This record gives sequence, structure tokens and C-alpha cells, in this order.
Amino acid sequence: MEHSEEKLMSKKKPAFPINHFLNDYLIEHSRNIKIPIFYEDLLRFQGSVVVYDKNDEDTLWVRVYFSEFDRQEIDLSLKKVYNILHSNGNEDNIQYLNIDAVDYCTFGNSKPFRVKVRNVLNDNYTYFYVKKTDASRVYGLELEHILSPYNLNFLVYKDTLIEEHIAGIPGDTFIKEILPKCTEPQKSQIAKEFVKFNERCMIRLLGDMRSYNYVIVPTHDFDSVVYKIRAIDFDQQCFEGKFKVYYPQFFKENYPMVQLVGNKLQENSIEQYKLEERSIVAKRILSSEDRLNELIFCMKNDEISNDANIEQLKMQIHDFTKDISFKKSKNMGEVLESALDFVRRNYEDVTMR
Repeated sequence: MEHSEEKLMSKKKPAFPINHFLNDYLIEHSRNIKIPIFYEDLLRFQGSVVVYDKNDEDTLWVRVYFSEFDRQEIDLSLKKVYNILHSNGNEDNIQYLNIDAVDYCTFGNSKPFRVKVRNVLNDNYTYFYVKKTDASRVYGLELEHILSPYNLNFLVYKDTLIEEHIAGIPGDTFIKEILPKCTEPQKSQIAKEFVKFNERCMIRLLGDMRSYNYVIVPTHDFDSVVYKIRAIDFDQQCFEGKFKVYYPQFFKENYPMVQLVGNKLQENSIEQYKLEERSIVAKRILSSEDRLNELIFCMKNDEISNDANIEQLKMQIHDFTKDISFKKSKNMGEVLESALDFVRRNYEDVTMR
């Protein structure tokens, strides 16, 4: 696996509105549901304090507080949103919910709010996020739901996006604090997972998987711990023009992972794991064909990038695959359609021999 230091990302990606095709798709698949609060409502906070981690380092999140007048209304609305996201919207349990904190992040594109909800009967808590709607992110979330091993829970209503929290250890924290303490077999398993994650992001054109945009999820299996890698940020779906942006291996933040792959895996093993991931994605493409085709139709009738990026990306993937369909692509939806078709065809060609 290679690693590159060149500047990969544009300075800032614009947010794209939800068009009527995507809106209809979201309604059909129960993603578009009326909610009692909007992103803009949370911007009415009166002040904030910095949130520090356990090492007293700035987390880049601030804890916001509201006027007494706003607080009651906002708390109640956030509890209702929690119930809509995680249940059927029934409000019988609202008296047992408490909004422990509302945090705001000024870092990154989406400037999200993170809401901590606690059940006062047993002190169990969870988080959800309130963000501004961006079509790129919605496409990214849906593609993750369809093509990855993980189901995602989110809601869109007008200009507000509600996302469930994806639990795990932030990649940058894992690389810095936990990876050095892992056993040699664990390091080999993590290297394998990074190869598969790298391949999955590239296939479905999810960009900007720097170490703070994914989490590592440890699972106990018999007498060992197995690590999986999950994306947690989806706003760089099919926007950038450089093909390398869609490979996590090319971000300097992931260099320790790339080194791990080089140290732990032989070239034929890397190729085997790439093939395994392509095959798994191909099976998901085939098993979710109707829903995926609906989503791709929306993307093909949408504007989620600019002409320069589309031209650059389609030509770079054409040079990589030698598949003429990339050259013919007119927008990012068609580029992604060609990429998924390429994976599916290769899988079918092999299985039908």
C-alpha cells in the first residue's frame, strides 16, 4: 500500500440541497419524517464552555447553554426527536429522559450539534447528532447503509439532518493510544481490516477518511478481541476530483495504518483481502439492486460536485480501470454507477465461469 503527502482535499466543500427526486426516495424509505426542532433552533444558544477530554486537551467541541425560556422547549423537542429516531415516536417515556448536554463543534464542514440523552431510571445514555442537511452526506449515509456491513439510522426533515451516534474508538485516538499496545496477532488483524476498509471506501467513492473520520470497533470473540473499522463522516461522498481522495491510505493521518499493512501482510494477502471485500460489496449490490438503482437514479439527476471534479475523477478512474463507461459519465451519479457496475460485472464474470 502506498502513502502520499500531497495535498488531496479542496479547501471547502459546499453543502448541496436535497432535490425532489432524493426527497421522494427518503419519504419512500421512511427517512423523511416530521420533527419538532430544526438545526437553526439550536443556534439560539446563549453561551458555551470548552469541552476537554480525560487528558485535559481541547476536544474542539463546546458545551452550549440556552436561556431558561428556550431550554424547556428545546429539551422537550430533543426528547421527541430521540423517540422518533429510536422508537415509533411514542411519548410515554419522555418523563424518564433527560437531556444531559448539547455540544457544538465548529470544526469541519457540518458544524454539528451532539445531544446526550440519558434514561434517568437506569443511567443508560446515548447520543445523536443534529446537522444541516447536505445531499452529499445523505447519499453517503444511504450508500453506507446499503453497501457496508452496517445499518444506519438517520432522519431528514427540510434543512435538518438527525443522525444516530456510531459507537467506537476514534481512529486518531486508537492509532495514538491503543495500537502500540496491541498484540502482534491483533496488529495483523487490524492491518487486514484497514485493507478492506480502504477498498470499500474506494469502491463506493467515499472520500476524506482521515483517522478522525472513522472509528475502530472492538468486539470480543472467544478469547480474543477483533477490531472492525467504520466510517462516521459521509459528507465527502462523490465530490472530489482526485481518485486518491477515496483511498484512506493516502492521508498522512493514516500513515501508521499503512506502515502496519506493510509490516504485517504480504502482497498476495493484501490482494486476497481486496478481492474478498470487492466480492462482499458485489453481493450487497446484487441483493439490494432495486433500492440501489433508485438511489443512483437520484444521484444521476442531481448536482453534487462541479464540472472540473467530475472530469478529473472520471478520467483518473478510466486510466485505472480502462473501462470506457467512465469516460462517458456526465455526472458523479454516473461515475458511481460505472464504479459499482464494474465491481458487479467482475464478480459475475468470475462466479459464472
